[in-house]
Amino acid sequence: MTNSLEIPFFHVYLPGLCGPGLTFCLDGFRLIYLTVGMIMWSVSGIFSLEYMAHYEKRKRYYVFFWATFLATMGVFLSGDFYTTFLFFEIMSFTSYVWVAFDEKPESLRAAQTYLAVAVIGGLTMLMGLFLLDKLCGTLEFEALLPKAQEILKTGGPRAKELYTAGILMLTGFGAKAGCFPLHIWLPKAHPVAPAPASALLSGILTKTGVFGLIVVSFQIFYGEMEWGLLVAVLGLTTMFWGAFLAVFSINLKRTLACSSVSQIGFILTGIGMGSLLLATGEDPALAIRGTLLHMINHSLFKLVLFLCAGAVFMNLHQLDLNQIRGFGRNKPALCFCFFTGAAGLAGIPGFSGYISKTLLHESIVEYGAYTGNIGWRFAEWIFLFSGGMTAAYMTKLFIALFLEKNPEKQMEFDQMKKSYIKPLSKGALVAAALLIPVFGLTPGITMDGLTELGQSFFVPGMKTHPVAYFSLENLKGAAISIAIGGGLYGLIRRFLMADGKYIDRLPKWLDLENLIYRPILEKALPGICGTVCKYLDKYVVSIPVTLFLQASALVCRSMDHMADGVILLARHTTHSQIPSPFQKQKKFAFPMSGIKGRLIHLCSLVEESFSFGLMLFSIGLFLTIGYLLVVFFGVL
Repeated sequence: MTNSLEIPFFHVYLPGLCGPGLTFCLDGFRLIYLTVGMIMWSVSGIFSLEYMAHYEKRKRYYVFFWATFLATMGVFLSGDFYTTFLFFEIMSFTSYVWVAFDEKPESLRAAQTYLAVAVIGGLTMLMGLFLLDKLCGTLEFEALLPKAQEILKTGGPRAKELYTAGILMLTGFGAKAGCFPLHIWLPKAHPVAPAPASALLSGILTKTGVFGLIVVSFQIFYGEMEWGLLVAVLGLTTMFWGAFLAVFSINLKRTLACSSVSQIGFILTGIGMGSLLLATGEDPALAIRGTLLHMINHSLFKLVLFLCAGAVFMNLHQLDLNQIRGFGRNKPALCFCFFTGAAGLAGIPGFSGYISKTLLHESIVEYGAYTGNIGWRFAEWIFLFSGGMTAAYMTKLFIALFLEKNPEKQMEFDQMKKSYIKPLSKGALVAAALLIPVFGLTPGITMDGLTELGQSFFVPGMKTHPVAYFSLENLKGAAISIAIGGGLYGLIRRFLMADGKYIDRLPKWLDLENLIYRPILEKALPGICGTVCKYLDKYVVSIPVTLFLQASALVCRSMDHMADGVILLARHTTHSQIPSPFQKQKKFAFPMSGIKGRLIHLCSLVEESFSFGLMLFSIGLFLTIGYLLVVFFGVL
């Protein structure tokens, strides 16, 4: 079977494996991300040899490093949602070890947040998959589209159920991608995880969530206006909020993590615009190609930038801008690598990020022009302003690292010029960084070729047309964002600095984890559930239990009297020395002060009585006779 671009499409089904069987596919898009994954793990693995050399537990790191690679590739190669879910959950648990690796209190807390989001998101996704399977009768990607389209065309309750399933899956995949408001794990996990792991968490593990959202958007809700609007709004919100957090951050890796949230917002906006353009009958090529290219670009940017941050941390064991400022001076290789990543992220012409952001921007402009809705003009300015914030916070990091001087340790930093990184790590980092300007300067050859290879995964048979990337109109959009970024940086520098130091001005209450999620999960839910259980225990459970205990006491007392009668009869008949029952000190009356106390007291007395044995014998005999009647005579 081939797709519209005559690219081989391999479909492998392994029946009976893990229950229903696993399905794997390979097409152009999957081939691209298989290659991206190999590049990222190879470069991060080479860098890890130096970065992890002084860690005692590095063997554990490498085990989960490669286990996560296999699980991540399993997600991208999956051909149905069952396979996707299975490898998605394996990936979440293996990558958890990265976050908790050094076992410090802040690392364990961040790992707790990461795991909570992963588990809750995974279970939510699973509920959506159950509902989807019930509605469509399949979870295979290729078979979903016609059945979903039939349900949506018919409308009614089934269509509402399908949207419910979609929102549940959006929650699960969005949590892993870092979509607002489930982005909370990224700013916490990245600063504490080893830098090579952070590069992978940000650069490619978030794309597994995007992968799921692409399938949901184009294999289930193909051309659905409401769905496209939902994803686009979430994308714009995520884009703006992540950039806003990054502007105020004064921690190197936390800034890059917040940046990842923002860039995922750009990608989600592209997915939403693609759905909206399909819904109106317009060509979605700009949005689809921009989404695909920005996924690839962001993977490369964060690979380079987080490994640069790793080079800083290896030498200083610090990430605060006040402690690391000036470290990059007189280190040209590190400066080149960081600059390419920063310029690509900011959308500077000549670097690959400019290409993908131009396509995404033009898709918003195209849809706004078609609908004539002024709201999309506002959306365009959110896009441009977010791009400006990106330029501002990356300028902040670059100036702090490479242009400013450290007032206390600059001489010490300068002496590390030749020893701060080994040649092998430096070579891998420079090679990865070179891809960014190469792609940016040759978009017609490299980036257009990638879109032609992978775009059919979104919309089969979609036609492409050349784009004048460096036209004045397209350069104008980039110039606006860069100008906004320059102005914002001036304001940031005045606002964030006092007495020559960077100050954390971000209000603590803006932390959604501590503001909303932890109070709900750790206080509100336990309090509500505890109150309900207390009520049930007091008014629902205690009354039947009390009646049961009293009835049990009455039955046991009666049976005990019967046993005592048997003993008396035997005593008078045989003239034996069997002790009189009246000589015993059995007391079945027990205090009614508490259910637990009464139950323990009753059990201890009943266990010692002769009647307890008779009661068990009679119950067992009754059950045995009943079983024989049912099996052999069919009485019931």
